[in-house]
Amino acid sequence: MMSGGAEYVELGWTGEKVSRVGLGIWQFSESWGVTEYDLAKSIIESALDAGINFIDTAMVYGFGLSEEFLGRAIKDLGVRDQVFIATKIPGEFLSRDDVFKAVNNSLKRLQVDAIDLMQVHWPPCWHNIPTCEYMKALEQLVNMGLVRYIGLSDFPVELVESARECLSTTDIVSLQIRYNLVERDAEKELIPYALSNDLAVIPWSPLAKGALTGKYTPDNLPEFKDVRSREPLFTKENMAQIYRVVEVLQDLSGKYGKTPAQLALRWLIDAYPNIIPIPGAKNPGQAVDNAGAMGWKLSYDDWLRLDQVSRSVRISRVTY
Repeated sequence: MMSGGAEYVELGWTGEKVSRVGLGIWQFSESWGVTEYDLAKSIIESALDAGINFIDTAMVYGFGLSEEFLGRAIKDLGVRDQVFIATKIPGEFLSRDDVFKAVNNSLKRLQVDAIDLMQVHWPPCWHNIPTCEYMKALEQLVNMGLVRYIGLSDFPVELVESARECLSTTDIVSLQIRYNLVERDAEKELIPYALSNDLAVIPWSPLAKGALTGKYTPDNLPEFKDVRSREPLFTKENMAQIYRVVEVLQDLSGKYGKTPAQLALRWLIDAYPNIIPIPGAKNPGQAVDNAGAMGWKLSYDDWLRLDQVSRSVRISRVTY
């Protein structure tokens, strides 16, 4: 095994060096409960100290609170040159005028002159906005120097290709997708597409919203008030299958001196060269633990053992 320590990888074709594990900060919202600035700042500071330099937020997280906390912390800590900021613009904000208005608001909340990576959070599914309208607006912001790179989140391959065809002077650099050890549908099309086009893959929910951490069992599911309580992963039927994977992660924990979460993140990193998972953290310790997925490797036998048990999982999202 490699010795511990942070690892860095190029973000797609950009040449930008980002940590193999990032920090997702949806947690800075009412949904997850980190609504005090000092706690948010301590999480960011701990992540940076552990070698994480890629932080992913979104305009919708806390209705701007997550971006606001990130911008304030970066300024207070004096670390703008150490942080690669990725944020996202939601599908509702994608008319041309709204793209410029929303990005301007985002720049103000983040207190920066330019956003490193602006991702389209999801397509404008309900608002009938043509793909080229928002992609050309984002490209104009790149040309003006207000956005450095463009990414897409939660887009199927067909729409990724349509979006790329709208661009004249730049290209997208990344695809953000739902991907983890028990939700592997992205391996069918999206990850091969990204690999063949030199695009980074940024898995959200890389720990299956905590289902892979060992905290939950089929008989110990999230409480009703928890944001996860209606998540299909946490039905008894699905958790019974997921827990087979958790048991293997727990069995390997002693061998590697790593937590189930660190092992699950490492499995993703070892699977593909362009993977940059963005687990969240509700306290500084979790941010440090996430960084502990870097700097070592699973043996092939153990990677394959996890691969095989996870392939037996069949998640059903039909809950009624």
